[in-house]
Amino acid sequence: MLGENPQTIRENTGILLEASKERGLEVNPEKTKYMIMSHDDNIVRNGNIQIGNLSFEEVEKFKYLGATVEKLLSSSLLSKNLKVRIYKTVILPVVLYGCETWTLTLREEHRLRVFENKVLRKIFGAKRDEVTGEWRKLHNTELHALYSSPDIIRNIKSRRLRWAGHVGRMGESRNAYRVLLGRPERKRPLGRPRRRWEDNIKMDLREVGYDGRGWVNLAQDRDQ
Repeated sequence: MLGENPQTIRENTGILLEASKERGLEVNPEKTKYMIMSHDDNIVRNGNIQIGNLSFEEVEKFKYLGATVEKLLSSSLLSKNLKVRIYKTVILPVVLYGCETWTLTLREEHRLRVFENKVLRKIFGAKRDEVTGEWRKLHNTELHALYSSPDIIRNIKSRRLRWAGHVGRMGESRNAYRVLLGRPERKRPLGRPRRRWEDNIKMDLREVGYDGRGWVNLAQDRDQ
């Protein structure tokens, strides 16, 4: 489990335990660890988190499918092409799980781009400056020229639009259609309205030259 502070992780762990119990499942504390991901160096770490009679260990790194991914990406024993394949096939599917239904703000898009750039810098390493001879970090444009694949946000938007077409053809009787496109019956709270999933779809469509209006009708023609 990841989080920005122990309190958030504790709350999320409690939710996970309760939801698991309702479905007849048990969380194995021996296989469940947590790691704090925060830019705040002064954050107070509490070590293990105790919830009821279960104790969850804090770790500084974690393994996925038996391997410490970060070490693989910075290893000199693997080719850059293989590292890119690891990123695409192991890391991205985890990061983008369920992204078809995400409602992203510009701030969240920025954070995802920062994450991807950090991964790509580990993969491609530093570059020696031709003038000074000193090593420097690759610029973002240099990273994506080497990566030569759609960036993480274009990946999300592509998946979201594909899912939008599928939802648009479902019809109003399906739960996914009602959740993503339905209008709540109660009065909305005061203040600026929160961005909806459909707002993202319309923005994505405008980026590819469609005004975004009447997209559900457009989706009925799968080829179009």
